Amino acid sequence: MQITAEMLDRLTIRELIENWLIWRDAGDWERFRTVWHEDGVMMATWFQGPAQDFIAASKRGRERGVQILHTLGGSSIDLKGTRAIAQTRMAIMQRAQVPSSSGVAVVCDVTCTGRFYDFLEKRAGRWGIVLRQPIYEQDRMDPLDPSARLELDQALLSRLPSGYRHLGYLQLKAGFNVKQDQPQLAGPELDRLYTRGQEWLAGAQLQRS
Repeated sequence: MQITAEMLDRLTIRELIENWLIWRDAGDWERFRTVWHEDGVMMATWFQGPAQDFIAASKRGRERGVQILHTLGGSSIDLKGTRAIAQTRMAIMQRAQVPSSSGVAVVCDVTCTGRFYDFLEKRAGRWGIVLRQPIYEQDRMDPLDPSARLELDQALLSRLPSGYRHLGYLQLKAGFNVKQDQPQLAGPELDRLYTRGQEWLAGAQLQRS
């Protein structure tokens, strides 16, 4: 089978997505920079802004002991010329102490499953991420010690978006600000994201916010 330019582009994009995860979680910051274009933007629950600031914030968090890891699943890539939209199944895993109503902090793991929705562009022969917008679909919180008694603030929990309710709770308790209107499994935020993706492929200018 002949390898076409489109096949090479798809393979390069998939490799870039995998490199993002490995290099970010390993703290390989200099190589992590190479998956982004200079004007790239990251939109996470706890951070929204330029990729270079996201790298610096991730580095500081790692030095303070923040534990956030990722896994990847399958990808679907829509390719049009030098632009692409990639959707990749993912899971975000964060471990931290969560204050309990009893006054005792309980070490917990939160797992949030969803998709990375990436706006990519090929510039001067190099693919890079212009915008990464995660889609948060469902999550759960599990004490590391199965016998631990975890009592959460139900009023706070109920105010958080259902797709990342426990992740947001853990991050709020860890001192992060949590964005409340991220795309989830369904809803207007997801619809707007899909529209932006189609506009991007059609050549529109991307509003990075």
